[in-house]
Amino acid sequence: MTLSFEKEIDIGRGDVLSDPDERPEAADQFRAVIIWMSEVKMIPEREYILKLAFRTTSAVITAIRGKFSLETLSLEPARTLGINEIGTCNIRAATNLVFEPYSASRELGGFILIDRASNETVGAGMIQYALRRSSNVVWHSFDVDKSARAGIKGQKPRVMWFSGLSGSGKSTIANLVEKRLFSMNKHTYILDGDNIRHGINKDLGFTEEDRVENIRRIAEIARLMVDAGLIVLAAFISPFRKDREFARSLFADGEFIEVFVDTPIEICELRDVKGLYKKARCGEIPNFTGVNSAYERPEKPEIVLRGDETNIEKEVEKLINFLR
Repeated sequence: MTLSFEKEIDIGRGDVLSDPDERPEAADQFRAVIIWMSEVKMIPEREYILKLAFRTTSAVITAIRGKFSLETLSLEPARTLGINEIGTCNIRAATNLVFEPYSASRELGGFILIDRASNETVGAGMIQYALRRSSNVVWHSFDVDKSARAGIKGQKPRVMWFSGLSGSGKSTIANLVEKRLFSMNKHTYILDGDNIRHGINKDLGFTEEDRVENIRRIAEIARLMVDAGLIVLAAFISPFRKDREFARSLFADGEFIEVFVDTPIEICELRDVKGLYKKARCGEIPNFTGVNSAYERPEKPEIVLRGDETNIEKEVEKLINFLR
């Protein structure tokens, strides 16, 4: 089939042609029923690849409205979905998608979700309807932008994302780096894992789902601070590689600097002034990173520091030189 258009338009794979009187919807947020197919449970706000017809984009499940009971078929409260479970969810895509409800079109209403790391198909979904927030919320641009805010400060805004085990030295090093930058008249701010849980994240626990949400919120806050022209030092265990990748995706090239504070767990335990490792090994603290919850080491961090280095100033100097 050959199509010829009266006007030159940009059209490609995944675009949809329709009768002007029967147009499908276009939205970036919608309600859908999802069948989870992976042994790795689904977690809200974790990024997946969504494939709808011939369109592929990144997407996150923003909320689980409930999962269906296999006995009564009624909706039950749920925070995640496991293998073969079916739930009603809100989804946010990275771009507008042209779709129709699954009841009207299987082709434009059915989609699959793919794990970014393993390329495994983890879920299949059926779109029900677009969420109103999709069309009601628009980005408002202002005349004073990031480059202007950074220019008046005489610096390049970036985020240094310190990741490592509890007790590895993340906050200690971030504190020393900020002191050096402050002495150089740089405008900075530290986002610390413990401090942030006294306020905006005080409602979150330490389950895997809560940890994902914890990092999502921090990444969004760091993005706003970078937009304000600041140099942000974010010190969080952030144990899951996918979540650190999500954080990186919010920033322009060169703005996100992953700093892996590589300290042996034996050293971390010796520094354990709060006794958290001891409690975790006694079974008093579940989901403690390094003991009964995994830490996924960064694969290609911009900087690797030794948190057990006796000359910590040498490690700090590495970061200052990187920022120059």
